[in-house]
Amino acid sequence: MPDSKLINEINRRRTFAIISHPDAGKTTLTEKLLLYGGAIAMAGSVKGKKSDRHAVSDWMEIEKQRGISVTSSVMQFEYEGYCINILDTPGHQDFSEDTYRTLMAVDSAVMVIDAAKGVENQTRKLFKVCVMRHIPIFTFINKLDRDAKNPFELLSQIEDELGIATCPMNWPIGNGVDFKGVYDRETKTVLSYIPNGGQREVEKVEATLLDPSMDRLIGEANHAQLAEDIELLDGASDSLDPERVARGEQSPVYFGSALNNFGVEPFLEGFLKLTSPPLPRVSDKGEVSPFSEDFSAFVFKIQANMNKAHRDRLTFLRICSGKFTRDMEISHVQGGNKRMRLSQPQQMMASEREIINEAYAGDIIGVFDPGIFSIGDTICSPGKELRFEGIPTFAPEHFARIRHKDTMKRKQFVKGTTQIAQEGAIQIFKEPASGMEEVIVGVVGMLQFDVFEHRMRTEYNVEIINEGLPYQYIRWIDNEGIDPKELNLSSDTKIVQDFKDNYLLLFTSEWNIRWALEKNEGLILSEFNKN
Repeated sequence: MPDSKLINEINRRRTFAIISHPDAGKTTLTEKLLLYGGAIAMAGSVKGKKSDRHAVSDWMEIEKQRGISVTSSVMQFEYEGYCINILDTPGHQDFSEDTYRTLMAVDSAVMVIDAAKGVENQTRKLFKVCVMRHIPIFTFINKLDRDAKNPFELLSQIEDELGIATCPMNWPIGNGVDFKGVYDRETKTVLSYIPNGGQREVEKVEATLLDPSMDRLIGEANHAQLAEDIELLDGASDSLDPERVARGEQSPVYFGSALNNFGVEPFLEGFLKLTSPPLPRVSDKGEVSPFSEDFSAFVFKIQANMNKAHRDRLTFLRICSGKFTRDMEISHVQGGNKRMRLSQPQQMMASEREIINEAYAGDIIGVFDPGIFSIGDTICSPGKELRFEGIPTFAPEHFARIRHKDTMKRKQFVKGTTQIAQEGAIQIFKEPASGMEEVIVGVVGMLQFDVFEHRMRTEYNVEIINEGLPYQYIRWIDNEGIDPKELNLSSDTKIVQDFKDNYLLLFTSEWNIRWALEKNEGLILSEFNKN
């Protein structure tokens, strides 16, 4: 039986991702949550052109320049007895690959929706990933201090377009310049909105709908509308069902304004009560309980050069079971069960790091990696080897041939392309039996080419030449022992290898894919690859 400390530590862990369409306020909400945990003293302004402050979670130089998130950040803090691990994901669709992999490492997700725009395209895509994994989803409808859609319309859109039931935990009073606050349905009190620069939560006004002061507090018209809305909600809306929430079938909904720090603390407190401690994980040996005394974890992210001064490579681990202690011996399953010691485990606050001595199931930790880990790898207690489900590598849609301008920078070029390939978000291929003078880069979104070029220049001191290629489709060859050079392929189909020497085919059209399958009996092609 696991000891009581292990059980208590794991029970107080909460690990979740924040997802949204770009500019819905995801990173702003993340920073306001960090304020409550005392992790930061002042939130960065992702919009302020004249300010030197930037979002804490946006640590890459290109993120600071453009005011967007292009890579997932990991942040841990304490709040009222909980140990919280937040993963702030990129909202831009060009970086959705990073978000998909990050969602494999969490137990729940917070979906941020712009009250003026409602459900947007990227919201739908990310929601589908959550549904595939049965991740509980909590909704924060943001920007009520601006002109917004009718709240009933927003709930209806979430239910109709995303196919999930909603349960509003509070209700907005007005919006835009007439935004007066929210009504808490559980306590039946009003949280009055008074702009205060977003540095602290406004104080709750203990007033019920029948209180004589309500007309003065929110206005007579708002009071009448609120009373009508609440009567309709109490009579027609679904009641909260924690079991349905846990199955990802019902989403508790909160309204507020992250920028003005309004409604954030009630959301955080409600979320922590409803979301679960770390959940069991599926492995080839069956379901793994987080409370198992045997340690296990998997790699879901790799990032090179988080610290420019040290040119290091950090591997992010999601601990799935047991307790991790500094210098403990572990087994790297995909490395042939090689045993090693991870001597400098680190706790994250975006790019800031602190050496820790212990961590528990649910925690996200970083370990230095000399180049031995890959996305999806499992590490565990020696003698207790198992493999967690692989993390899919999604097919890129845009391709370019990349080479270095300066022949004297070949070594840096090889190092940069190799390390970035190992991270997984930007996929890099080579032609069989070719040198490393040039590579083929595949990305999900065109903006990733800008990130790749920026990183090669700033992190590896290499200027590159980018030549677009006509390929639109990529397929992994699933047959074992097949020689791709013996395949009957159309002239505009290219054979490439990834950095693990797996063979892939690049196609210019779906017609070419059908040709390859028809002309090569038994050929098995896959749209994605599981590591």
